[in-house]
Amino acid sequence: MNWAEVFADKNVVGFMLLFFRFASLFIAVPIFSHQSIPPSVKGAMAFVFTVVLYPSMPALQIDINLASIILAILSEFMFGLAIGIILLLAYNAITFAGGIISFMMGFSMASAIDPQSGVSMPIISQFLSLMGLMILLSIDLHHWALLFINDSISKVPLGGFLMSENLFNYTMHATGNMLMVGFMIAFPIVALSLLADIIFGMLMKTMPQFNLLVIGFPIKIMVSFVVIIAVFSAIMLILKTQMQEAFNMLEILF
Repeated sequence: MNWAEVFADKNVVGFMLLFFRFASLFIAVPIFSHQSIPPSVKGAMAFVFTVVLYPSMPALQIDINLASIILAILSEFMFGLAIGIILLLAYNAITFAGGIISFMMGFSMASAIDPQSGVSMPIISQFLSLMGLMILLSIDLHHWALLFINDSISKVPLGGFLMSENLFNYTMHATGNMLMVGFMIAFPIVALSLLADIIFGMLMKTMPQFNLLVIGFPIKIMVSFVVIIAVFSAIMLILKTQMQEAFNMLEILF
């Protein structure tokens, strides 16, 4: 192949679309979308992987005109966004559970900027999110995502991705599942907090001198931390299972 063929219109457009497919992956998918990774690094990674996988790219199937190229670029961003939404709905179950736990512990006002998403988040949610990130690294989710993009090149033509009804239906199901799993993770702490409230209420009736603010809240927080430590491994196991199931469901994009 001479240089004229390398820089032919279809090859240049194909390279650009493949680059946008990787760029959308690094923008939307957990781990890669972490705010601490500079955009320049994400762009460089997308360019490197595009160069590596470009020789295996099939022939481009779109017309070379401005309208088709713009639609193809939007299609590639939608493809990466769909991957990110499916994985984030599974991952955000622990941050949702962390919000419930923080509320029950009285830590709702104790929030900080989450380094992964860049938004304010209760401190328990942030802790679970960071620990969950370590779990994603331990199961090689970043490698799975790159291999998925490699497989998608032959199954989803560049610029040919379209939103399907199955994807919409699964998104609705995954949203409900995220809420259910979040409540399930937070249930031990919620149950013990409600039990502690009942006990403290009985003590205040029998012992009016019992000071709930001075004695009750520290005890409630201590008990909640003990329960979190006891069920922490189960929480991470649930997250691992949810992420593996969500990744297996990415096949609906083909």
